[in-house]
Amino acid sequence: MSDSVYSIGKQGQPWTEKDKGLWFAKQDIKRSYQDEVLAKLELLSASFEMVQYGSLSVDASRYPLYALQSKDWQMNNKTVLVTGGVHGYETSGVQGAIRFLATSAKDFSEQFNIIVVPCVSPWGYETINRWNNNAIDPNRSFYADSPAEESAALMTFINELDVDIAMHIDLHETTDTDNSEFRPALAARDAIEQKSWNIPDGFYLVADSTKPVADFQGAINQAVAKITHIAPADDSGKLIGVDIEQLGVINYAGRELGLCMGLTEAPYVTTTEVYPDSPLVDAENCIKAQVAAISAAIAFI
Repeated sequence: MSDSVYSIGKQGQPWTEKDKGLWFAKQDIKRSYQDEVLAKLELLSASFEMVQYGSLSVDASRYPLYALQSKDWQMNNKTVLVTGGVHGYETSGVQGAIRFLATSAKDFSEQFNIIVVPCVSPWGYETINRWNNNAIDPNRSFYADSPAEESAALMTFINELDVDIAMHIDLHETTDTDNSEFRPALAARDAIEQKSWNIPDGFYLVADSTKPVADFQGAINQAVAKITHIAPADDSGKLIGVDIEQLGVINYAGRELGLCMGLTEAPYVTTTEVYPDSPLVDAENCIKAQVAAISAAIAFI
């Protein structure tokens, strides 16, 4: 990571609550959750049941939490879960989930019960942040007594549905700001060393190491490769510092790390990673790649 000292906190000391407050005070609204997410979901409410499963205490009226699910729920159908925006700054995850609902979801609506949670972290979406307003990473907080409201609300919602989830795909991005902002901030917050990693140029998947299901991951990448390029391994045969399992796939211990992909007992699980800063793509291409990944994942099962 950069040798420069982060602007908040004392070097070598974890952040205090005062430091976290200073960090929060520096954040500002950069885009509209209402216009870019909620308005689009309202347009889809004729086709899907729109369920509010909570709100964020930072501003409950501004940040209601919504899931859309199949109206014609069939107990004999398999149930699939799509989540996006666990990291609010990862735009195509949110917009890809919404685009899937507006387009490809209808292709699977008779065979599958579909649950889509497009924007798990709406404050993070508006401020373009990896963390929530309390400087907590929701995608490291999916465990009992979670300190992240976003994670706790989603866990409660899914648990109270009391259905078996056959497949869960969690939509993410890896961006240049991972190295320029978010990893340095993490190093400062926790007073731990965070080495920069080579940001993979292209799409890749993070599978759950406890159930990697290699052919499932491969089928998704094969479909996405028709839309955008798959990230090659770096010179050391890794992606973001992790050994590759196959082209464009690495494995993480999802539940152990508190990741969203460890949320359920689904046998088929993956996390997408799009690289929106590549010169080979644009925002539309990234959204289409997310939709292709969701569709391929459901088609596989």
